[in-house]
Amino acid sequence: MDTPNMDTVYQAISALYDNPNASEKEKASLWLGDMQKSIHSWKIADDLLQQKKDIHSCYFAAQTMRSKVQHNLSELPSEALISLRDSLVAHLERTSPDTSAAILTQLSLALADLALQMPSWQNCITDLITSFSNKNDYALLEILTVLPQEIDSSNLKLGENRREEVKQELRASVHIVNLFLKGSIVNSQNTHVALKVIKCLTSWIQVRAINMQEIPENDVVGLSLQVLRDHSSINMLHDAACDCICSLLHCLEDNNNCEDVEKLLFESVSALEESYHMAVAHEEEEKAANYARVFTELAESFLSKIVNAAANGSTHFAMRSLELALVCVGHHDYEVAEITFNLWYKLSDEVYQRDYQPLTDAFKPHIERLIEALARHCQCEPDQAQLPDEGEEFFEFRVKVMGLIKDVVFVVGSSFVFRQMFATLHADISWEQTEAALFVMQAVAKNILPEEYEYVPKVVEAILSMPENSHPAVRKTCILLLGELCEWIEQHTEALEPSLGCLITALNDEQLAYAAALSLQNICKACRSHAHVHAGVLLQASRAAARLPLPAAAALARALAAALGPLPPAQLSVAMREAVGIHLATLSELVKCDREPVRGTEWDPVSGLDKLAALFRDVGVESAGAPHPCLPALADAWPVLRDVMHKYAADSRVMERSCRALRFAIRCTGKHASGLLQPLAQTLATLYEARAHSCLLYLGSVLLDELASTPECVPDLIAMLQALMPKAFQLLQQPNGLQDNPDTVDDLFRLCIRFLQRIPLDFLSCGALDAVVECARLASKLDHREANSSVMKFLYDLGSAANNVRGKEEVKKLASEALQRHGEELTYALLEACVLHLHAYMIAEVADAMLELVVYQRREHQDWLQGALRRLPRPPSPRARAAPTPHQAAAFHHAAGRYLCVCPAPAPAPAPAPGLAAGGAAAPAAPALAPRPRRAHAAPGRCVPSRGRQVPVCVSSPSPSPSPSTRTGCRGRCGACRARPRPAPAPRPRRTRPLRSITRPAEQRKAKS
Repeated sequence: MDTPNMDTVYQAISALYDNPNASEKEKASLWLGDMQKSIHSWKIADDLLQQKKDIHSCYFAAQTMRSKVQHNLSELPSEALISLRDSLVAHLERTSPDTSAAILTQLSLALADLALQMPSWQNCITDLITSFSNKNDYALLEILTVLPQEIDSSNLKLGENRREEVKQELRASVHIVNLFLKGSIVNSQNTHVALKVIKCLTSWIQVRAINMQEIPENDVVGLSLQVLRDHSSINMLHDAACDCICSLLHCLEDNNNCEDVEKLLFESVSALEESYHMAVAHEEEEKAANYARVFTELAESFLSKIVNAAANGSTHFAMRSLELALVCVGHHDYEVAEITFNLWYKLSDEVYQRDYQPLTDAFKPHIERLIEALARHCQCEPDQAQLPDEGEEFFEFRVKVMGLIKDVVFVVGSSFVFRQMFATLHADISWEQTEAALFVMQAVAKNILPEEYEYVPKVVEAILSMPENSHPAVRKTCILLLGELCEWIEQHTEALEPSLGCLITALNDEQLAYAAALSLQNICKACRSHAHVHAGVLLQASRAAARLPLPAAAALARALAAALGPLPPAQLSVAMREAVGIHLATLSELVKCDREPVRGTEWDPVSGLDKLAALFRDVGVESAGAPHPCLPALADAWPVLRDVMHKYAADSRVMERSCRALRFAIRCTGKHASGLLQPLAQTLATLYEARAHSCLLYLGSVLLDELASTPECVPDLIAMLQALMPKAFQLLQQPNGLQDNPDTVDDLFRLCIRFLQRIPLDFLSCGALDAVVECARLASKLDHREANSSVMKFLYDLGSAANNVRGKEEVKKLASEALQRHGEELTYALLEACVLHLHAYMIAEVADAMLELVVYQRREHQDWLQGALRRLPRPPSPRARAAPTPHQAAAFHHAAGRYLCVCPAPAPAPAPAPGLAAGGAAAPAAPALAPRPRRAHAAPGRCVPSRGRQVPVCVSSPSPSPSPSTRTGCRGRCGACRARPRPAPAPRPRRTRPLRSITRPAEQRKAKS
């Protein structure tokens, strides 16, 4: 782009903000976007800020300056950075309290990001305070607020070394900052200044720049507590004070504090209880929520000490914080109660892990009160005609309540809660109270022992005899409760037939259909050995309920499949074909008609596809020798599914569901589906060539997983791979192809992992390996968690194949040859990805792959690591801001040297710099390299595994670990926690870790202890 005229720039900005014509706005936006990307935008933004013609042009210029500093600072020569800094300082000095807050924030962010990326600017905090103090304190407050916040910004990719350097500078400057903040409070009684001062201190606390021992004398902390004590303070100031105190309490967990400081903070926060009650009395809901946050943070900060003291038979002074949290749970607004949920999850984890009955008993009163309060919060409004629908806030709250009750119920016992809720059910309570009690009983029902005979029979009898004129919400919850009692029904088969009859009848009620289908699914899965007697009734219900909504129809199909599974093979084959045929007929009609699919209507093929998937998913039949009884049903389904996929090839949603149905069908029939492999593989290749849906690659990996053990299928599987790969590589080789298609990367390498695990010799010798390894090298820097994980698992398995002395010699030879060709570049690619591109939480799997390469180098007397370290960017390269120092690189190579036969040079003499371990923790100086000890009794030529050793991980990570505010531990994600050998990739879709439920066996164990 040529240098644009300033008049043109002003016209474009005016069109963007003022022109009512949408097309003109779009044109202006595109032109300004291109201009921002050009080198000329630096001068244009500076000129716009100098001229200050109007607010729109100033905001556009400030936003452009921030974006350029954040993303394109490398465009400027290093000598120009000082001029840029002086220009930004000058623009900020000309701001005033009347300046738009957005403009001030953008300019402050630009200056903060520049300071963070400019190591040559030493003592930047002192310089800023000197430059702005007594000139523009308002702008200085904004700069000092955003600068700590930007340290951990993933957009800057600073690297751990630079981040730690800046944090040390902040800690060294905290005294002068505290003096400035104190002066700002004294010199101005303006509420807006007080707000900015509190926010500024909060950002410094969050990066751990404040010394906790100095907190009692900190004037801003005192101001925050004063604001919180006054329930009539303005909301924005109250929110900021709450954030400040919460951040401060969070720091208590991470510091070995003086007990006097802890007691002082605890007493100061505990004294806010009266202010909380005043806020409740004056219906200040936002402030009540703030107090709940503070009390919850207070309890979480002391939780470990509270539990430790209770385990030792004593009471910690902070035990009262749990009472404060329970006071907030009793608030009439469920959103206030929800704030405390994380505290109870953490408490249940602490108590559950210790498995000590006196400790459990110490917290029983708290959990009893918690469950009583949750039961009240789950009550619907009296004028509601039915339960809240999925997606509504109250529905989501009740889901969270159910998860919380399941998590904490072991403390008081499921039977106790069930009896307690049952005792509240009497004739003179309202329907919403009845429904809430039943809802809590539903949460604990699966933990009730099947031998229970006092209360459960009465509950089941009452549900089965419930009149039809009962409130719909009560009926729905009763139906769901019946489904949760499925394990009890399994042991009391006399209740099975009436329960199924009741639920099948409820399918005819639109409001109850999904709940009834879900309960049918639970009961049929739990009572498989008895439910098959009623398969005919369920099949008839499935045929009659063809117009059910999709979720209900899919749940009913899964219930039917579970009931069909135990049938004799001949009967199962006939019944399965009949059940599948119901949905195939509908799909066939859709294929023949010319109407476009409409989501959620009878013209949506996804409905039939999901029902087919449900049938094959839950039938659960093992057939070793004889033909699989579900194979005829798959043979019937395949032609229809093929036609659906061809017709709707452009619809990714339909293709995903079609592949899902085929996936479950192939999983169900296993190797018996080998006869369909050739047409299936050919169809996959044809469809993928036309439309590169990544789900087709995943389906290919399922085929491989099930059929690779059949030798006659191997040639067709290899041919399928060779047919799919050209299109996949073509897609990924496009500009930004890897970044734009992470699903393809994920599924492609899942497919390759399956090949490497199931038929490694055929895969390694098919001629595709070099292209796959080169693609893995390029994808190693892809900052996408799932895709990068699959790439690293593939590289790990490839290295394992080369290092496996017990494997086939041909496989080992081919894998070794591949590593000889690509190992050096792979080593550098993994190292570069760790240092420059990936988040810290992604490093563990890269380290596993790197370790296999290091082990291979040791065996082959190679040292690719040394060359990779030398190739890392060095100053003045702009990419070097996240690179390790020479001392770190040498120390890392020295630590890794024990895995290598080639001895590295001695470690450097100067004091050790922070190590390259994840998170940048300081590492001790590397010891002098000693000869690798020989393992006693090792067989000649046998590879001695090194997996028990501490693996040096090279990370000068460009972005921080997940925020400590998540308040969770490793949860088994780190390299040290993962067991080997590595399992096969988990089936899609990946799910986040669910909330832990306390199972009945664990509860029994706790009762016996």
